[in-house]
Amino acid sequence: MEHGLRVSDTRYSFRRATLVDLPMLTAWRDLSHVAEWWDEDPVFDVEDLEDRRLSLSVVLCDGAPFAFQQTYSVKGWDFEHHFGHFPDGARGIDQFIGPHEWLGKGHGSGFIRASLAQMFADGVPVVATDPHPDNARAIRAYEKAGFRAHGPVMDTQWGLILPMSVWADSAP
Repeated sequence: MEHGLRVSDTRYSFRRATLVDLPMLTAWRDLSHVAEWWDEDPVFDVEDLEDRRLSLSVVLCDGAPFAFQQTYSVKGWDFEHHFGHFPDGARGIDQFIGPHEWLGKGHGSGFIRASLAQMFADGVPVVATDPHPDNARAIRAYEKAGFRAHGPVMDTQWGLILPMSVWADSAP
């Protein structure tokens, strides 16, 4: 089952990312407000597009692309994921807003809430995320969308993270 691709409310919609989107997403990833928190690896590659554990989406607002979102299964990896203790069906979520003019206007928490609504409607029990503890903008957006920290700052293979989650039965 794919998550986050059918969501559409009055403003936000999600469409499957393709290789055609990669130049745009790479340009966004290279912007200072994204590059500070997102590593320099490719945003995704062909293998990622074919990986059924991942859902990679371009986020649109009123039809205009402005963000990237990936959701993923927290189970089934070749390593013990730091969210692997969550029940079957749990998803992880990461995203970034591209163009500067979309920042600070509530779009992050807005499209995250829209995505959560669809995942919970699809039966996902819990969604987790792992912003860097110094990424105040991301943490605020996640909190506004209903996430809460569920443990102390952790050091993972991706660096320092603040583990956050929201359960379907407690979503706003």
